Formats: sequence, structure tokens, C-alpha cells
Amino acid sequence: MENDRIPNHLTELRDLAPDELQHYFLQFEDFWERKLWHELTNVLVEYFNDPASGPQRIALFGTFIKSFADKINQLKLVALGLRASNEYKGQEQRLGFLSSLAERVNKPSSQDAFVYASVAAASIKLRLERYQDARQDLDHAESILDSFDSVETVVHASFYEVNADYYHARQEFAAYYRNALRYLACIDLASLSPQDLQTRAYDLSIAALVSDSIYNFGELLLHPILDSLNGTPYAWLRDLLFAFNRGDLAAWGLLEQHMGQDALLAEKATFLYQKISLAALTETAFRRPPHDRAMGFDVVAASTNVKEDEIEHLVMKALSLGLLRGTIDQVARVARINWVQPKVLDMTQVEGMRGRLKDWDASVNQLGNWIEGVGKDVWAA
Repeated sequence: MENDRIPNHLTELRDLAPDELQHYFLQFEDFWERKLWHELTNVLVEYFNDPASGPQRIALFGTFIKSFADKINQLKLVALGLRASNEYKGQEQRLGFLSSLAERVNKPSSQDAFVYASVAAASIKLRLERYQDARQDLDHAESILDSFDSVETVVHASFYEVNADYYHARQEFAAYYRNALRYLACIDLASLSPQDLQTRAYDLSIAALVSDSIYNFGELLLHPILDSLNGTPYAWLRDLLFAFNRGDLAAWGLLEQHMGQDALLAEKATFLYQKISLAALTETAFRRPPHDRAMGFDVVAASTNVKEDEIEHLVMKALSLGLLRGTIDQVARVARINWVQPKVLDMTQVEGMRGRLKDWDASVNQLGNWIEGVGKDVWAA
């Protein structure tokens, strides 16, 4: 009876499909009858990727694809299922479909497909604000991913995307920042719409600024996604990140007026000023040559706009965060810095480093000339 039911079902769906897609159903039936599962899977993926196939996806998956589901690549089965799930109007219906799909592929040989499906289900749970259930699914998925030597990039991308969404919803900014960047590393940015790029760039920028554990934005500053803010009402946010990176208090003064556009930045205004003061401190230490990094508190106060009686606390904070290494002489009121955390440099900072290298080269030449001059008798002997 299966041999009659499937062709009849395909004929019914073909008649309901748009004219330009009806030829696919002839291929479906042909490959199904010949048991060419690989070819059938590929043509189904092609069909499901066409936006016009939407109205037929659920019916096609529920009857036709399920009839040979165990015979095809399980990861592609889940990919087809995700496309079909998008056609459900209610989130609960969609969650039920995805949970059933995850259980179907939950076999030792298809754990990657199980992760792919369960992460998609976790995404729906986030939308339903079932955060604890979503976290359990994501933790389970992560434990499975950690056991793999390798896995398809699309699986990692889906995990990092939903994990980032979870941390964003919970306002855990450092975790969101890490997972969002990992997600972007797994995908082709061209696959995202301009609006998606701008939204992601905006959220990453806010997370980097307000996080109390992110003081080095290098990876984000070098990422092309940040350029999506250029020419938008949020271009100032990109400029603000670069101002933080170079500890530019003058630029901060100009850009501070924009922060009221974001409630979170406005709420964290005091913290953000402390953060850029730390950046100004590290920049001050960085600009000085290694042999001249004993800075009096008055020098630090002038470069950071922090009151002199608060400098010791500022330096201690930088030391505790690992931004600097060194010691504080409380009696002499001097901070002796022997290491500055590496960071991405803009052209002004690169030019400053170039100047220091030229000074170092000149001092080495001067030392060489002095040694040659005072040691002529030794060289002659």
C-alpha cells in the first residue's frame, strides 16, 4: 500500500504547489521509486530552500520524508525539519515538532543531528521564556559537542547562536560576547541581512562596553561586522569602542552625549567612566618607554582626569584586572609599571610605537658609538 500512498500524496501536493515548483515532485517520485536516497535528499533540500515551497513543507515532511527518514543523512533530515517547523504559526506547535524530531535522531550514530535539533528546540524555549529548560538543553548539547573530534560547522554555529541568545536574554554580557563572536566565526557574514549585521554589531558593542570583565575589545575592533554601523544612527557606537581602546578621554567627552540613546549605557554611565579611565591609564603606561614607566601620581592624574587621591585605587584596580603589572610606592606616590596588556592598535598608536622604536634604535647606535670610542685601545690590541 505504501507504493500507492506515496505517489498519490505527491500528486496531491504537486497540484497545490506553484507552477514553477511542480517539476520537483516528478523528481521526488522518481528518486523515491529508485531508492536513490542521496539524490532525493539533495533535491528536497533545494526545494525546501525555495521560499515558495513553504505551504507544502509540513505535509511533505510529515508523510513523504518520514517514510524514508532513517535512510538519509540525519543532519540533512534535521535541516529539512527546521525548514518545515518555520511554517507552524504557534511556538508551542513548533516546539512539539522540534522536540519530536530531536527524539527521532537521538541515536548513537547521529548525535550531531540530535544536537542540531535540540538546540533549535532550546531556541523556541527562549522565546517562550522557559530559560531553565533552554539552559538544560544547551548544557546537554555542549557536553555532546565537547566529546566530538569534529562536527559540521552548521551545528557549532547553531549552538553558539542560541547560546549567545540565552546569555543576551539573561544580560550575562561577557558570555554573550564570547558566544556571539564564535557564532560569527562559524558563518559567512554575507548570509546575514544588513539589518541582522547591524543588530548583532550593536549588541556586541553594548556587551563589550558594559561587561565588567571585558577590557580588551581587540577581536571585535578587527571584525568586519563593526563596519555595518558606519552610515547608521549608531556609527557613534563604533567610534566609542575605538575611543575606549585608546583611552581617549577627549573623544569620550564628545561621544558621551549619545549614550542616552541606550538605556543600559545611560544606567552604566559611572562604570563606563571608570572603565575608560583604566584605559587611559594603560595607554599612558604604554606610550612611555619600558625604562621610564615609573609614573608619579600627579602624572597619572593629569593623563586620566582622575583626582590624585584616587590614583592609588585606580592603579590597584588595573593591577587586579591584569591590565598592568607592577608595584605601587605609597610613600613616594609612584606607580612602577613593568608590563602592559597587549591590545589592538589604531594608526595613532602604531605611529607612537614607531617613534619609540626609532628612539630605541638611536639609543642603541649611540651606545655602540660610545663603546667604540672608549674602547679603541682594546680593539687595537
